[in-house]
Amino acid sequence: MRIILFLLTNLAVMVVAGIVLSLLGVNGYMTSNGLNFTSLLIFCAVFGFTGSFISLFLSKFMAKRGSGAVVIEKPRNHKEAWLLDTVKELSQKAGIQMPEVAIFPAHEANAFATGWNKNAALVAVSSGMLDRFSPDEIKAVLGHEIGHVANGDMVTLTLVQGVVNTFVMFFARIAAYAVDQFLRRNDNEGSVGWGYYIATFVFEIIFGVLASMIVMWFSRFREFRADEAGARLAGKGAMIAALARLQQEHEESRMPDSMLAFGIRRGKTPTLGELFSSHPPIEVRIKALQAL
Repeated sequence: MRIILFLLTNLAVMVVAGIVLSLLGVNGYMTSNGLNFTSLLIFCAVFGFTGSFISLFLSKFMAKRGSGAVVIEKPRNHKEAWLLDTVKELSQKAGIQMPEVAIFPAHEANAFATGWNKNAALVAVSSGMLDRFSPDEIKAVLGHEIGHVANGDMVTLTLVQGVVNTFVMFFARIAAYAVDQFLRRNDNEGSVGWGYYIATFVFEIIFGVLASMIVMWFSRFREFRADEAGARLAGKGAMIAALARLQQEHEESRMPDSMLAFGIRRGKTPTLGELFSSHPPIEVRIKALQAL
């Protein structure tokens, strides 16, 4: 969920920024001779990283709103008290400050972690996981999520996304300029028309979707590191058991793939191909843990 919400927020920020900049006529990279590529690259880097960091700072808020997660302020029962104590224990082992702990309503067993830095994070688990998983399995899943936080995965993702944004904006404007010049090849005014702005919008979406393969590759890579962290914090056997249990539940589930896009999903190859999968298959992750 944190990956999907981050990407959607980032895309929305970039599209809105592009529209606003176009309406304001902010085209400092335009010259009478065409595009100034150096100025264009600087322009795209500034706004590309700005969009990425805005997404990072909004990540915890968006995760709460998107999942319906309720932060545990004071435990109302033994289960919530155990959850707080377990997260506190794991965060101390990982050397980070105690994150916010929340429960989100979902029958599917799952969890996620997000936040703009490792000492201001959110860890959330589904009500379904709390109801059906054993304490050791839940602890392993929490260790996996704490591993994401301690490894600084959201910050690294932000930097990766910033670079991706920069080149998406850069090449989208070059392609849009080429399209605009082709459409206005008999026009000698020398400036760009509305076709440029429309084409920029279209190319940013197309290139953004294609560039998400890079982000998804990083997402798959970080899952192995988080699994290792979960094994280190809660025990390798517990981490393997939690993944096996999760795989079993997902195989038995009849929910559509669109509903299986949460933090520790099975990682089944999606319809659009493995390159767009945010998680590697659980079988591969279990084998990697067994080889440790």
